[in-house]
Amino acid sequence: QAQLQESGGGLVRAGGSLKLACPASAFRESWKCMAWFRQAPGKEREGVAAIDNDAKTTYVDSVKGRFTISKDNSKNTVYLDMYSLKPEDTALYYCAGGTPAGLGCRLREFDYDDWGPGTQVTVFS
Repeated sequence: QAQLQESGGGLVRAGGSLKLACPASAFRESWKCMAWFRQAPGKEREGVAAIDNDAKTTYVDSVKGRFTISKDNSKNTVYLDMYSLKPEDTALYYCAGGTPAGLGCRLREFDYDDWGPGTQVTVFS
């Protein structure tokens, strides 16, 4: 079974940047989509960004223009570059892999079968 492990989280001042990485022990051939989710204290987990096998990307409105998702198949790794960070970006960030039905990749938890344990991102003002 493929395993995901996020890294790159940390403490950063507002306006700063971080790069999250999520290497998989082995990308599942059946995965069509890779995504990043986040969960802030007291809030539900929300989808942040997703990328499909054709490198087509999807973002939640709150991060458009600030975050970039990418993947390197040769390294079995998906990345999340985060710029212009805001205190409201503070959350536990998870990467996930899945093969949802239909076209494209959506930011719905039930579309993803495999999850990492998460990495904490804290943005202070």
